[in-house]
Order: sequence, then C-alpha cells, then structure tokens
Amino acid sequence: MSEARARLLSTATRLFYTEGLHAVGVDRIIAEASVTRATLYRHFASKDDLLVAYLTAADQAIRAQAEAARAGGGAPADVVRAVARSIADGIRSPGFRGCAFLNAAAEYPDPAHPVHQAVLAHRQWFLDTVTELLARTGETAPEPAARHFVMLRDGAMAAGCLTDPAPICETFLLGVEGILRYRDASVAP
Repeated sequence: MSEARARLLSTATRLFYTEGLHAVGVDRIIAEASVTRATLYRHFASKDDLLVAYLTAADQAIRAQAEAARAGGGAPADVVRAVARSIADGIRSPGFRGCAFLNAAAEYPDPAHPVHQAVLAHRQWFLDTVTELLARTGETAPEPAARHFVMLRDGAMAAGCLTDPAPICETFLLGVEGILRYRDASVAP
C-alpha cells in the first residue's frame, strides 16, 4: 500500500468512525490527509469505494482478532471466550463509538448498496466463524447458539458506547458463559 493510500485510509477510518459516514466529506479527508483530490481518486474511484475500503480494513482487524484467539490455543470453549474477551476489550477501549458495521448499516440501509453489502459480508463471516467455534466445543446446535452470541455482541456494542462499558462487558461475557454452560448442561447425562 502506498504511503498516500495508507494516509487516506487512516484519516478516513478515524473520521468515519468518530463522526459518521455521511457526515464526513471527501474534501475533509483530502485536507486532513494532506493529499490532492487527484491522489484520492487515483486510489479510490469514489467515496463509496473509500467507505468499502474502511469497512474492509475493519473486517480484517476483526478477522485478525479471531485468528489470534484461535492461535492462543486451549480448549475450544476457551477460544470462544477469547473471542468474547477481544470484543469486550474493544468496547472498553478509549474512543469506542459502537460497531463500525452496525453504524454503517444504519447509514446505508439499502441492501443493494456496496457499503451495506460489505456489512452483510462481514456479519456472515462473523456468524460462520462463531458457529464453527461453537461446533468445536461440542455444541449440538451451533447455528442458534452462534446467532445468540452475535445478538449479545450487537447489544453490547450498541450499549457500550452509551453508558459505562464495564457492566455492559460483564453482562456480555456472562451471556457468552451462559451459552457455553447451556451446551454443557444439554449434553450432560
């Protein structure tokens, strides 16, 4: 990635996440990234392309967190817990403003729009990943359990930027434990 492209994406990421996708125009990104309009359009054909690149970078960061949880090893349930802890750590981080994907979906509700498509692709990957991780724990119904996990995550991400994140994260992590314990209880003799 060229230095100018990296600077554009970094600037856009900061502004889009903190202020919103519609609220930030290309002129502001150009000014803050200290590039020319031609440089922006050489790297991104449109603002929509820049928005999709922003979401792609966010997706890659979350995929890396999930991969780090897997690489940490341990029992399958511990990998699920590690993924949940990484989510809680994000909610507790300074400047947290909710889920970039939920925020983007709220601003781009048309399912045919490329931004909304990027959101859907990320969410499907995340659901598939959690389903696979829960299946490894021995969960006999991993799909509904994964949907439950994702719903808990969505709620925690929404609430975590509205109030003190500590009890939100505690509740989210307890919910994930509940999913894991329910599996244990349902397979016990």
